[in-house]
Amino acid sequence: MYDFQIYCGGEFLKTLSIHRITNPFDNSLIGQTYLGGDTELQKAISKAQSVELEVKNMPSFLKYEVLMQIAVSLKSEREFAAKILCLESAKPIKYALGEVDRAVQTFIIAAEEAKRLPKEYIDLDWTPSGVKKEGLVKYFPIGLVSGISPFNFPLNLAVHKIAPAIAAGCPIVLKPSSSTPLSTLFLAKIIDQTALPKGAVSIIPMDRHTGNQLVTDERFKLLTFTGSPDVGWKMKKETGKKKVVLELGGNAGVIVAKSANLTDAAQKCLIGGFAYSGQVCIHAQRIYVHKDIFDEFASKFIEKVKNLKDGDPINPDTDISSMIDESNAMRVENWVQEAMEEGAEILVGGKRIGSYYPPTILSKTSNKMKVCSLEVFGPVVTLESFDQFEDAITKVNSSNYGLQAGVFTNQLSEANKAFDLLEVGGVIINDVPTFRVDHMPYGGIKDSGLGREGVKYAIFDMMEARVLVKNR
Repeated sequence: MYDFQIYCGGEFLKTLSIHRITNPFDNSLIGQTYLGGDTELQKAISKAQSVELEVKNMPSFLKYEVLMQIAVSLKSEREFAAKILCLESAKPIKYALGEVDRAVQTFIIAAEEAKRLPKEYIDLDWTPSGVKKEGLVKYFPIGLVSGISPFNFPLNLAVHKIAPAIAAGCPIVLKPSSSTPLSTLFLAKIIDQTALPKGAVSIIPMDRHTGNQLVTDERFKLLTFTGSPDVGWKMKKETGKKKVVLELGGNAGVIVAKSANLTDAAQKCLIGGFAYSGQVCIHAQRIYVHKDIFDEFASKFIEKVKNLKDGDPINPDTDISSMIDESNAMRVENWVQEAMEEGAEILVGGKRIGSYYPPTILSKTSNKMKVCSLEVFGPVVTLESFDQFEDAITKVNSSNYGLQAGVFTNQLSEANKAFDLLEVGGVIINDVPTFRVDHMPYGGIKDSGLGREGVKYAIFDMMEARVLVKNR
C-alpha cells in the first residue's frame, strides 16, 4: 500500500488526519496520505514567503536545470507514476502512461520558456513628448501563487500550475484533488531532490475549510483553479484583489461536414467521446453530422463504440473503466434517464453497473436536456444531424460554455468560417475538441473559464509588467 506524506514548506510531514485512497474500479484500498490543516497551510505560506526573493532571483539557467531534472526523473519513473495514477483514478493504464508523458513534456516546455521570459523594447517618440526617450517593459514574478487541481488529470494539470510557477519565479502552494492526490505527492519527492529552494513548492491535500484559504488569503497574489464552473465562479467572488485564472468545464461540440473523412472522424470521435469515461473538460459531448452522411457515420461510430473493451484499468487492453465514484455514475444515469423521458433515444449503452457507466450514444436530443445543456462529464455523447454548415455552428454556439470545438471538413472555407464564428477558446480542424498539446494556449470563454493555460500563457499570468522609461 502506498503511503505518501504531504509536502509542506520543503518538508514531508504526517498529520493526525489520515486520508485513505481507494481504487474506484473495485474499491480496494491502495494507499493513504494525510490532510493538512491550518497549521500546515500557515507553515507552507510562511516558508514560501521566506524564499520568495530567492525564487524570484533564480537565474534562468538554474530554473532550466531544475525543470529539466524533474522532467528526466519523472520520465525514469514513468511506469511507477502511471501505475499510481491508474489505481487512484481508474484511468486505463494506456491513458495514465500518456498523462505521465505529457507531464514530462510540460516540464520540458517550462524549462525552455524559463530562458525566454517576456520583455519588450518600446520607441516612445510616437508623440513629441517622447522624443529622445525609450522604454523597456520587463515582467516580474507576481508573488505567491495558490493552485487547486482536479481529479481527472491529477498529475499533468497539477504540473500545468507548478511548472509555470517555477519558470516565472513564483512560489506555489498546491491543493491536489482529495480523490487523486498520490501521483502529485509522488511528484513532490522528485521536486524535493532538485536545487529549488525549500518552500518554493508545497503540495498539500486539505479539507474544504483549509483549502478555501487558498482563495481568500490576501498573501496569495494569484489563484489558478481547474475544476467545475459552479465552484470556480463562486471562488472568483471570494478572491478579493488577487488575479484569477479559471479553467472550467464544457460540453464541447463536434461538427462533421459532408466533405469529412468519415472513418477518421468516427475513430477520433471514439477517443474524444470516451477516453477516461468522458471525464475530460474537452470531452466530445455533442456531435453534429451533415444529414447526407449521418447514417453512415452513425453506423461506423456505433460499431466502434461496441468494440471498446471495459474492465480493470491496470489491464493494458482496457479502453474504458469505472468513473471516479458511484455517485457520479448515478448522476450520469439520471441525466440519461431524464433525456429518455423527454424523447431522447439510446443508440448504444445506457445501463450502469456500480461506478461503471458504459459508453453511451443518444440521439433525438434537445438543448433543454441536461445531457446537451450541461457538462455531462461522463461517457455519454449526443449524435444529431444538420442541414447547412452555418446551422451546425449555431448549434455548437447554443451553449453557456465555450472551451473548444472540433470540425471535420476538407473545405478551407468551412474551416475558416468555423474559426471566425465558433464561440470557443480553440477550434480544432479535422480532430476532436479533446485535442490538446501542452504549449498551446488553452482555455475558454463564457462559463468555461477565465484566462489561458499552456505554459507560456500561464507564465504571463504569473508575472506583472513594469516599464522603465529613460533618456537616450
